[in-house]
Amino acid sequence: MAETKKKGLALHWQILIGIGLGIVAGIVLCKITPYENWYKYIKWAGDIFLRGLRMIVIPLVFTSIALGVAGMGNSAALGRIAGKTLLYYIATTILAATIGLTLVNLVKPGVGASLNLAEEVTSVGAGNVSFIDQIVAIVPSNIFESMAKGDLLPIIFFAILFGFFMNKVEIRHVGTLTNLFTAIYEVIMKITFFIIRLAPFGVFAIVTNVVGKQANDPQALLGMAGSLGVFVLVVWGGLLIQGGVVLPLLVRLLGKQNPWRHISKMSTALLTAFSTCSSGAALPINIRDSQEKCGVSNKIASFVLPLGSTINMNGTALYECVTAIFIAQAYGIDLSLVQQIMIVFTALLAAIGTAGIPMAGMVMLTIVLTAVGLPLEGIGLVLAVEQLCDMPRTCINTYGDSCGAVIIAHSEGEELTI
Repeated sequence: MAETKKKGLALHWQILIGIGLGIVAGIVLCKITPYENWYKYIKWAGDIFLRGLRMIVIPLVFTSIALGVAGMGNSAALGRIAGKTLLYYIATTILAATIGLTLVNLVKPGVGASLNLAEEVTSVGAGNVSFIDQIVAIVPSNIFESMAKGDLLPIIFFAILFGFFMNKVEIRHVGTLTNLFTAIYEVIMKITFFIIRLAPFGVFAIVTNVVGKQANDPQALLGMAGSLGVFVLVVWGGLLIQGGVVLPLLVRLLGKQNPWRHISKMSTALLTAFSTCSSGAALPINIRDSQEKCGVSNKIASFVLPLGSTINMNGTALYECVTAIFIAQAYGIDLSLVQQIMIVFTALLAAIGTAGIPMAGMVMLTIVLTAVGLPLEGIGLVLAVEQLCDMPRTCINTYGDSCGAVIIAHSEGEELTI
């Protein structure tokens, strides 16, 4: 890492430059020729970058969690850390959802919104799966099938079991398994470092494609200037409060660390999450930087962060709550305080239950709307600005995971380097 810094700009600056150039390139290319004529020549680079990051997520999550759980040594330590982790995730998600509800009720962006802005909604069939069925699915019937599908919750469940029972076999097997998993983990991290070097190019391609798609649709841009524009500002404002006030305050008070130095050290992971809209894509970088730059131990980082990337959705819960109230306001439906509280808790439960489902954000929103009897076609109202809201909320999801790792590491008496 020291050599990389001597050779040129730090990686987070390179990613920021990639984002800036991507915005310019997307606008300029659309001025020269229609989006359909050029996107395939740019998009492939971003797709390869994302596929590379996703390629390593499953082996990284399985080996890191198994090693982390095995390294805790006894069930008391595992139960203590797991309890702290879940308590932190539940508390911060409820806080984020409450902030979203407060802002959307104060600003009322949906009042007077034109229903003509709605787009056709597709691919939300998974929302028909019951919450209980989704919880049951956490226990894998075939772990290799779960790995092939990329369902992280069943993989995490199996990895925790595997790591726990690693300590229950003969001592000679414990050493063999530990050495094997450590070797695999270190190889995966080497691959991670290699892929991360390509981040500026991958991010440039992703942002160019996203901007080009929006710039090619003037009507969508005009629609954003009205009620949808206010809706986006409410979402971004809530995320800014959660990520700029609430989480840093928790890092200061509970983690006893400087929150701004922490953000600086985690900037590469946060920018990756922002530009790719994928907590999973940012996970390998989040684990690496939490350990190498912040001093979080492997046993904490390898347990808290993979679990967080799957079930801790501060930004997404806030977005779901704001969107539900926005849709209710647009349709002229008054929701009682009890119904709004139900939205908060449904968003919290849906974040856990839908983690491994494709298009999880839309499925979560379907579950939330169904819980309080709002029309599902209302989802079409926000599709035009989905991408604008997805980027910051994913960033806050990743930042919340990182803060959790720091807070829990401090509570376990670890010496951090922030």
